[in-house]
Amino acid sequence: MFERIREDIYCIFERDPAARNVFEIITTYPGIHAVIIHRGSHWLWRSGFKWLARVLSNIARLFTGIEIHPGATIGRRFFIDHGMGVVIGETAEIGDDCTLYHGVTLGGTSWQKGKRHPTLGNDVVVGAGAKILGPITLANGARVGSNAVVVKNVPEGATVTGIPGRIVTPRKPQEKRREEIAQKMGFDAYGATQDMPDPIANTMNRMLDHIHLMDERMEKLCEEVHRLGGTLEMLPLPVLRAEGLSSTEDEKDSKRDTFCRVLLGCTQLEWRAST
Repeated sequence: MFERIREDIYCIFERDPAARNVFEIITTYPGIHAVIIHRGSHWLWRSGFKWLARVLSNIARLFTGIEIHPGATIGRRFFIDHGMGVVIGETAEIGDDCTLYHGVTLGGTSWQKGKRHPTLGNDVVVGAGAKILGPITLANGARVGSNAVVVKNVPEGATVTGIPGRIVTPRKPQEKRREEIAQKMGFDAYGATQDMPDPIANTMNRMLDHIHLMDERMEKLCEEVHRLGGTLEMLPLPVLRAEGLSSTEDEKDSKRDTFCRVLLGCTQLEWRAST
C-alpha cells in the first residue's frame, strides 16, 4: 500500500506542471489526500470492517469534496486533478496511470446488486464534468472529453465527446507521427487534422510529414552504407527543442513563421504573401 501511495505522489509531477515539490503535493493536493485515505479504507473494506471503511471515506469526502466508495478498486499511479465533485461508485474499477478531473462521476444506472459502475482500463483520461454511467468498459488509452455523458463501451485509444457520448474517429498513425516529431521540436502539433482551414496549420502538418519521411530515408541510407562496408561519422544529432523560447503568443507566432519560411525556402515577403 505504501509503495502505491509513493507512486501516486510522484506521478503528479508528470501530469501537473504546477507541482513543485513533494511537500507541497502532500499538504495541498486534495486529490492525493482522497487517494491515500481510499487506500486505507479499501483495505478495511476488504478486511471486513465495512462500517469503519465507510466512516473513513466520509471523512475524506468532508475535507476534499471527493467521494470514493471504499469498495472501488483503483490501480497504480492514479491522479485526481483539482478533484472537487468527483464521485466513484462501489463497483468501479480503475486501471493504472489513469487521470480524472474535477466533477467526474463514475456512477451506476441500476438499483440491482452486482456490477453497476464503470471499468476503466490503463492510461484513461476523463475530462472535467464527464459522467461515465453503468457497467461499461473504457479500454486502455481511452479519452473522455469534458462534460461528456458516456453510457456505452469505448474501444482502445478512442476519444468520446458530447451528450450522449459519441466516439471521435481514432487518430491515424500519420497524426501520431506528427505529434511525436512536434514534441521533439518543442511546439504543439496544433491543427493536427488534415482538413483544418488554417493554412499555417496545414503547412505545419505537411512539414511534420516531410521531416518524418526524411528521418526514415536517412536511417535507410545509413543502413545501406554500413551494409556495403562504408563508414559514417555517427555524431549525435542536436536536440531539436529550442532553448529560451518566450511564452508570449506574438513571439511564438514570429518564431513559428520564421521556422516555416526557412524550411519552405521562401523569402520573408513571399511567406507573408502566402499567409
